[in-house]
Order: sequence, then structure tokens, then C-alpha cells
Amino acid sequence: MDPPALGTDDELRSLEAAVDIRASAEAVFDLIHDYPRRLEWDPFLQDARLLDGAAAAGLGVKARCTARRTFAGLAMETVYVSFDRPHVAAVKMTKGPPVLEAFAASLRQEEIGPSLTRVVYRFNFSTRPRWLRAIADPIAAALFRREVRGRLDALKRHLERGQPGVTALRSPS
Repeated sequence: MDPPALGTDDELRSLEAAVDIRASAEAVFDLIHDYPRRLEWDPFLQDARLLDGAAAAGLGVKARCTARRTFAGLAMETVYVSFDRPHVAAVKMTKGPPVLEAFAASLRQEEIGPSLTRVVYRFNFSTRPRWLRAIADPIAAALFRREVRGRLDALKRHLERGQPGVTALRSPS
């Protein structure tokens, strides 16, 4: 079970979700940050692209992700503030939907066994307007928690299917 959202009206809420994937940390990290392949596995997005002519994700690189219609096609632009392959990458929002005051996220990959990686997605956010946070933050937390869980489960399914170019162990039959 995921932990509850933390925070008060004046601070960011923090949420975390994790999944264990039968693949190397490198394979997981590389797929997550391969924007041309992002829509192969990420059910939340209808578009994912790097900005300003960037050819690959990395420190200081900007990206734009647009949610599917179930999230009203809301878009968010982020910048990578950390990029340490295959261990961790983190982004912070530079431009986003009017309902979000702030958003930041990190994805950590930890090899916990031979070709077994724990992926931990931690994100922080706050909504606006400030006077509505007591109501809006718990709603946003529930929505984010559901979507993050779905994305991690989809990433796991994709990698464990042994897609071309990804080294993953098959689940025992």
C-alpha cells in the first residue's frame, strides 16, 4: 500500500510508489528516458518529447509530456535537475497546467538482485489556488497515486515481456 500524502496547506505533498522489475537497472533507466519509445509503455501520455532540439534526456534537458484525454490532455514542461544513469533522474516543472503550483519527481533504480531492479517513483506537488489546497491536494494526490501505479505496472509489463532491445528475465511459468 502506498503511503498517505504528506503536507500542509503551505508545503508540497510528497507521494511515493515502487515496483520490482525483472530487468537490469540500465534497461529500466534507458527505457524510461527514451522519449521516442515512451508511448510504447506509458499509458498516461499521448505525447512525450524533448525540447530545444535535444536528442537525448540528460541534465538540463527540457521535456514536454501531454496527458491523454482522461486527464484533459493537460501538458507539463519539465527540466532534468538530476541525471545519473542508471541510478536516478529527477525533473521539476517549469510550465504546467493552471491547477499545479509546483511539481517535481524523481525515479530511482536500485539493482536488488541479478536482473531485478526496484524502481521508486517519488513526486512532490502543490495545487493552486492556495486557499483551495485543503480540498484540491487530497484529490490530486488520489489521482496522481492511481496514475503513477498504472504507469509503473505498465513499465513492468513492458519490460518483462522482453521487448526488442531490452534484456529482461521471463517470469517463471
